[in-house]
Amino acid sequence: MPTAIQTTDELYQALQDNDQRPYGRTRTVTAEELVDVAEQFEEPVPLVHALLELQEAYTYGSEPRKSPVVFARLLTLFDEQPDVFDERLRHMVFWRFKWVGHALRQLPEIPLASLRQWLTEMRDRYEKAGLGLQPYYGQAYQLAAHVGEDTTLAYELWAGRTRTRLSDCEACEICERALFHLAAGDDQRALRTWEPVLNGKESCQEEPARSLSYALLPLLRTGAADRARELHLVGYRGCRRNPSMSGEVGRHLEFCALTGNEARGLELLAENRNLFDEVDSPLDQLDFLTGVEVLLQRVEHLGHGELPAAGYAGRTWTASGLRAEVRGRADDLAARFDARNGTSTHTDRRRTRLDRAPLLDALELTLRPRGLDDVAPAAPVTAPVSRTATAVPDALPELIVQARKWEEEGHPEAQTCFARLRTLVAARDYSHPDDPAVGPLVRLRADLLADEATSAANKDGFAEAAALHEEAAALYDDASEPAHAAVDRACALLAAAQIPAQDTDGAEAKAAALTAAHASLVRLHEETTGLPPYLEARLLRLRATALGLRLQTTGSEEHVAPVFAETDLLHAFATRHDLAGQISGALMLRASTHAISGDLPGAVTEIDALLDRLKAHGPAWHVPRTLGLRGRLQLALRDPGAAHTDLTEALRQAADWPADTIDTTRLHGDLAEACMHLGRPGEALRHLTRSAETDLRRGNRIDAFCTYGNAAQLSLDLDRVEDCIALLDSLLAEPDVAAGELDDRLTAQLRLTRARALRAGEDVKAATAEFAALAAESAGWDDDPGSHAMIAAETAVLLGESGEFGPAREAADQAIAAHGRDPRYELLSNCLRELARLQAQQEGAEGLADARAFLADAGRIADEARAAGYEPRGRSLDSALAYEHGRVSAYAGAYEDALAALEKALALLGEPGPEDDRAGEWAECVRLAGAVEGLYLERPAPALTRLDAAVSHLTAVGHTEETEPLTSLAARLRDEELARSHNIVQ
Repeated sequence: MPTAIQTTDELYQALQDNDQRPYGRTRTVTAEELVDVAEQFEEPVPLVHALLELQEAYTYGSEPRKSPVVFARLLTLFDEQPDVFDERLRHMVFWRFKWVGHALRQLPEIPLASLRQWLTEMRDRYEKAGLGLQPYYGQAYQLAAHVGEDTTLAYELWAGRTRTRLSDCEACEICERALFHLAAGDDQRALRTWEPVLNGKESCQEEPARSLSYALLPLLRTGAADRARELHLVGYRGCRRNPSMSGEVGRHLEFCALTGNEARGLELLAENRNLFDEVDSPLDQLDFLTGVEVLLQRVEHLGHGELPAAGYAGRTWTASGLRAEVRGRADDLAARFDARNGTSTHTDRRRTRLDRAPLLDALELTLRPRGLDDVAPAAPVTAPVSRTATAVPDALPELIVQARKWEEEGHPEAQTCFARLRTLVAARDYSHPDDPAVGPLVRLRADLLADEATSAANKDGFAEAAALHEEAAALYDDASEPAHAAVDRACALLAAAQIPAQDTDGAEAKAAALTAAHASLVRLHEETTGLPPYLEARLLRLRATALGLRLQTTGSEEHVAPVFAETDLLHAFATRHDLAGQISGALMLRASTHAISGDLPGAVTEIDALLDRLKAHGPAWHVPRTLGLRGRLQLALRDPGAAHTDLTEALRQAADWPADTIDTTRLHGDLAEACMHLGRPGEALRHLTRSAETDLRRGNRIDAFCTYGNAAQLSLDLDRVEDCIALLDSLLAEPDVAAGELDDRLTAQLRLTRARALRAGEDVKAATAEFAALAAESAGWDDDPGSHAMIAAETAVLLGESGEFGPAREAADQAIAAHGRDPRYELLSNCLRELARLQAQQEGAEGLADARAFLADAGRIADEARAAGYEPRGRSLDSALAYEHGRVSAYAGAYEDALAALEKALALLGEPGPEDDRAGEWAECVRLAGAVEGLYLERPAPALTRLDAAVSHLTAVGHTEETEPLTSLAARLRDEELARSHNIVQ
């Protein structure tokens, strides 16, 4: 409690500080305490202000029961001491009659007669004060609409009257008029009425969030699905977790349920779990709970009633269990309102919402579309499905035999068989067939372990893969299968060589490990006898792969020939024994070796030959991977069109095979790159998100979140701000991210992108809070001070834009300190110059000293950069600094200083030449110097001389576009000079 407040000035400051807090319990409790403080002063004005703040906290904190009580105290003071209320306070008292009317409508325990009596009180007070009655008729109409009476006359009495100073704001009245047309079934007219709010021309505390939530379904019904999607993203962000806008949240949940986005609806429900307990308004509860029930009803209808759902605190809920609880509470609330009003309106409206069928089967609301299957708890692994799936035997002996046959061929459907077998063998009642063709159980367990090891290696889990291969080899020994045991030991050798080395030169250590692994593989091959051809080919393939990986690691020319030698051995052996899969593998290794060694045309020639062979002889499942490699080669050869064609075809053919057998993650990522080169960023964005989704389904969460982060940054670059924010909100709400289990730097990068998106979306308050939190966290990154410098610098600028120059200075000092450990010359210079500009622009002469202090720091940064031989990627730090000195001095009215600084900037830049990319910067310096000299120092003649000379020079060297602002300023100076001369003559 603020007991330290001793004076009214301190009280007013505390009230002002509380006004900056978001609505909620903290603000409300503080407002209650400040009323207690205000009552200690003899003068009533502080109490009036405190009561007004408390009523506002109750109103927007969704506590309608308390708002009328506070207003009653205000009205008593107003009646007893009217002179205490100046014009502004008097206006607020009459305005808040409407707040009380709204609060009373939300409480079913208040009799209808009392609501009408309050309206009579309002009318009498307005008439006595000589105020127009349009606000009163607005309240009368809203009551009629709430009760469910015929609203035609009430609407005309309100909407047909001229607005007054006490009328609701334009945005709120637009919403009420639109809702009238919506209730009449006229979607088109409602949307036309809403347009000024939907397009952002009219807004207030509650708008446009309120209107956006109501407009979503009419937009869908009129075929404007894309706009509905856009407004859902904007509108939801404006109301989420806000108790006073719980009804709006409910309508967004309903929108998700009716557009095939039930999974997103559950995600948003979890984000708004607080609303189950923090909404004190029964009417808002009814609105919210009905939206929740629409969502849960849809989830249950789709067969996912057992999914977890966020609900009332104190227990865990399933969708079905929560729906039953919500239905009971909402039915009771609707019945209470109808009993109070003497109608069935609220029950009927609720039934209409619950009976509404989905309006679209699927509408992609975010960059991360997910179905209910994606949010279901992890289920036992099932066999991946392919479009060309060959029939898998049902009988266990045939299933085992078929799995081994397909595994021998390298056929993707082998995974289908092994996945099914893994489930069967794990069952407690499993009985192994006594069949010589199948062999003993230990052999089958070895097969399953080998398959599991291969999957681990494909996910870069090399340590796990090595251990599993060794375990499989031991079981093969037990099963008297020495050839298979040898191959698995070879696989273990290669996997172990790829385990990242600790505390050593990673590339050098890996190359040495692969060299040793190759030698061991050759020895193992030489020592193993009786190998069937398909297993011997695998050993040859492993030998070639080890050397290929070494070349990939080192890029050394001396390592090229050994790879070709091994691939030639493999190719010759596979050709002799007609092993189509290994022939393809050898040719693929040759093509990759050409590419790694820099011979891209040779790689393309090899790949083209391989594709021709695959079309003639197969195996068909190698085609997508081969097309993918050719697509990457085309990207390297700067032919994105050809790359796009190959990669698109690779994706198309990949769909014919089980999902985990072909790396579609890589294909989508490469397609995204091709699309960017082709100038198709929207398509690139789709491929990035598909790539991330695939990684996520495969359990590669770090890779998935990195790719999602790239997608978020691209969407921000494309000015799809709401898409960016929605994607990042979804990612940051993931349980492992929220629990801090994901890599902290990756999480920080996602938050940083979100903070930038919030800033771009003009949510300055939220952006500033996120930047400040990130700056505090990154201060502890001793291993990465450069990132802290970047974050602190951006935080400082954002604080400066908000006029908080004290905190901005502190953040800038943090950035400067971090820069001292890991220099970021250009970043810091830009930050400090911008802070100087902001302070001079906002504070004028009063802020000049502090602004120049920022510039002095920027000057030291420029000196350091020059001494270090740093070359900025953008503007020269020295000329940019001189220009900023000029602009800052001009903002502060120090015009002679400004002109001198700009002259220095022009001297540093020098006159631009025909190919000079500094022409625009030079022209801007000339323009500002001309404005200072001609307009503020009132020396038009030299200013015009300067401007005309600059225009002539820029025209002569071909920079005509840069002359436009100069000629415009010159024309203005001549006009003013002519007017001045005319006045003198007169």
